[in-house]
Amino acid sequence: MVTALPRPARRALTAAGAVLAVLGMVLWWLLPPVGERAPSGRVTLATGVPTGVYARYGELLKQDLARDMPGVDLRLTRSEGSIDNLRQLVSGRAAFTIATADAVAAYQVGHEPGADRLRACARLYDDYMQLVVPKNSPVRSARDLRGLRVGVGTDGSGVQLITRRLMEAAGLDFDRDIVPVRVGIDQAPGRLEHGDLDAFFWSGGLPTQAVQRLTQRFPVRLVQLGDLSEALHKQGERTRYYRAAVMPADAYPQAQDGEAVKTIAVANLLVTTDREDAALTFGITRTVINSRDAIGHEVHAAQNVDLRTAVFTDPLPLHKGAREYYVSVKQ
Repeated sequence: MVTALPRPARRALTAAGAVLAVLGMVLWWLLPPVGERAPSGRVTLATGVPTGVYARYGELLKQDLARDMPGVDLRLTRSEGSIDNLRQLVSGRAAFTIATADAVAAYQVGHEPGADRLRACARLYDDYMQLVVPKNSPVRSARDLRGLRVGVGTDGSGVQLITRRLMEAAGLDFDRDIVPVRVGIDQAPGRLEHGDLDAFFWSGGLPTQAVQRLTQRFPVRLVQLGDLSEALHKQGERTRYYRAAVMPADAYPQAQDGEAVKTIAVANLLVTTDREDAALTFGITRTVINSRDAIGHEVHAAQNVDLRTAVFTDPLPLHKGAREYYVSVKQ
């Protein structure tokens, strides 16, 4: 049996509840908006191999973040690429990372741990698939790679994910028809130069510094991949994140002989999880957008970061903090 409180006690409780409600409203009004709070502490961003675009982008973002949010100590960690980055993110080893849209989709489709917790901050720039061979190579298409030693990216990289799909589009078996050498952009250029590779694939922003440096010391050529576009998209839903693209003639002048090269491209996303602080995510998203021109001076691909397209982060929804940032700049 529940004993009713005397009427004076009930009135006292009601009055106390009203006071608490008013205090709650006052405190809510006194709290600064998400974008005006000052996050602090150590934050980790997983990037990529040292000579890749992800790593350089992270270094420059760290500098600008130090100016915009001095209380945040951004730490950069290397990785093998997009898939490895997502694993670092969901395991808690990183709070933010960069990953290609196709890698994110593959992670989701595979029901990998924490896939449902992934959230996006922004669409960044596009990665362009690059097939690099010695200048005198007979290779004119990925279909000509049969029996050759090919740098395919490390396990856990977005490069290898796309390479496998390109090999299928070319009618080649990844494990049987080529000799797959699992190295990334930190090793592939040197191995090609010294004759240990016949070709290598790379997926990155234009121009990628490691490829650019290779073209300046060793005669190489970029192989078109445009002839695989139709076959690639016939693979279904998993390849809908790729688009036909053209590398401009001045991307790597020494390697292109003044000619544009047809290829495929895929968007990069700045990714976090739903457990990340909204104020921190708001601030990092703001710095990413506002630093486009400054970072773009050194990482040319970053010039394509655009407020108008940054919200198109398929297959991920925006993080609450990022969404609040975009709403704030449109008011």
